[in-house]
Amino acid sequence: MDKILTKPHLSFEVFPPSASIKNPKIYQTVQALGDLHPEFISVTCNNKQLDFEDSTLKVASYIENELQVPGVVHLTARYFDKKQIDYILAELKKRGISNILVLRGDLVPGKVPKSDFKYASDLIDYIKQRDSTFKIFGACYPEGHPESPNKVTDIRQLQTKVAAGYDCLITQMFFSNETFYQFEEDCALANIDVPILAGIMPIVNRSQALHVVQNSASFLPKKFVAMLDRYQTNPAALKAAGLAYAINQIVDLVTQNVDGIHLYTMNHPDVARHIYQETQTLFAM
Repeated sequence: MDKILTKPHLSFEVFPPSASIKNPKIYQTVQALGDLHPEFISVTCNNKQLDFEDSTLKVASYIENELQVPGVVHLTARYFDKKQIDYILAELKKRGISNILVLRGDLVPGKVPKSDFKYASDLIDYIKQRDSTFKIFGACYPEGHPESPNKVTDIRQLQTKVAAGYDCLITQMFFSNETFYQFEEDCALANIDVPILAGIMPIVNRSQALHVVQNSASFLPKKFVAMLDRYQTNPAALKAAGLAYAINQIVDLVTQNVDGIHLYTMNHPDVARHIYQETQTLFAM
């Protein structure tokens, strides 16, 4: 969808509910996000209890057809075979969804991977062969993929995926804009010339902060760590500081001509609304 490639823009990510897709909360969430007029809303497929059609596809279809906002579905190469992909592509066409974010997918304990698509590039090739009209999004890692031996190897692998058919890239979350700018330079030197959307995750509660500190491979700047240390026992202050930090990142990125901001909302529309209200004039340029 050409509209997705306008610049600059704001987009959101949501994930399906953990139990039942009939839970109205997810639809209330995406309705609230749709009211903010995002460029698109992407829907993850990492839910372990529901299948793709009953979760990701239903939510994305609601976004696309009821909210009239472009929906982007996530597909993991590791856990789909060709027959399933053929069915999904047909369903996407039927529902008017033309945007797919293709990932290799993390290993899920107890879930057996399929063998048709070993890497994301294999699935991209297959989709493009079946129907070249789909717009393909991909993930990228400003600090390098955790499984890559070094950044040079990671950039080369990204080149392969872009050559296979990525139309747009969305970064993993990062907390240092300088890291993102260096990544942009590395991509430019490697002739990776598709739009790169900066993935921003506002840290607004203690559990989220602890998860980032303990499990994230992201570089945590001193001012970010100081914010967590100072406000970890004050929920209201931590939320305010986390929102301010994310907003400052966004202002700086847009000032430096970023292609777009992709907000990892964690299904908190109030967080997205606050950031939208504080930054909307930036995206009206």
